[in-house]
Amino acid sequence: MKEFKPVKEGKVREIYDTGDNLIMVATDRISAFDVILKNKVNKKGTVLTQMSKFWFDYTKDIVANHMISVDTKDMPEFFQTEEFTGNSMLCKKLNMVPVECIVRGYITGSGWNSYKENGTVCGIKLPEGLKECDKLPEPIYTPSTKAEIGDHDENIDFERSVEVLEKAFPGHGADYAAKIRDYTIALYKKCADYALTRGIIIADTKFEFGIDENGNVVLADEMLTPDSSRFWPVEGYEPGHSQPSFDKQFVRDWLKANPDSDYNLPQEVIDKTIDKYKEAYKLLTGKEIA
Repeated sequence: MKEFKPVKEGKVREIYDTGDNLIMVATDRISAFDVILKNKVNKKGTVLTQMSKFWFDYTKDIVANHMISVDTKDMPEFFQTEEFTGNSMLCKKLNMVPVECIVRGYITGSGWNSYKENGTVCGIKLPEGLKECDKLPEPIYTPSTKAEIGDHDENIDFERSVEVLEKAFPGHGADYAAKIRDYTIALYKKCADYALTRGIIIADTKFEFGIDENGNVVLADEMLTPDSSRFWPVEGYEPGHSQPSFDKQFVRDWLKANPDSDYNLPQEVIDKTIDKYKEAYKLLTGKEIA
């Protein structure tokens, strides 16, 4: 049996090259503030992979995505073990776009801090009088650069994203920048509307895209998971203060309240985190994580 080793390791994911395709494995690692925490959250990788699969299936009418299969039977024998079951995705190879596509439907987090200072979010002027966690009149697109592990992403405006993409894909920067912006907004609107019917507000999220061998823009990486999004319960939603969440904001809040933790979570925080992830998955998909 041929053995495989990751060709790339991110904060949470490991990527394996099978020759024709890639296998993306979502580990049980968790990161916050661009730091990998010392703890692992059991079954977290499975939630991320299965939730991404749900959304990829739901949005394939808007834009093609990189998913081929999440069944390890479709992967080399090395991956047909319990370690890789449920948390692995066979994917198409793409030339990844060096921009993270962030979309905000509600004002919270760093966007709220910026708005309080000067009435803008990432340079975009917003109406006066907004309260924390208010829904925005229309979702806004606020791209950022991709940082290496340990560094922070840098917010950029649309014009700067054109420059970044032109450098990566000469002759196609403006076209690709416009396409990923428009796909980002369309994906968010469709999924946020659906999530509302399931009791969840998607406050913001990020998407990543790649370019295939034919020059087409393809949705990639993860999609609308508790790692990449802010999920709030519809029940009890009230602007004017922070909201309870189904995502890793719970972990961020605990770390802020415990600055001397050295990024080491107590077991009760780990347990509550995976419970929140599983609850979000069940609400959105109607299914339980095995």
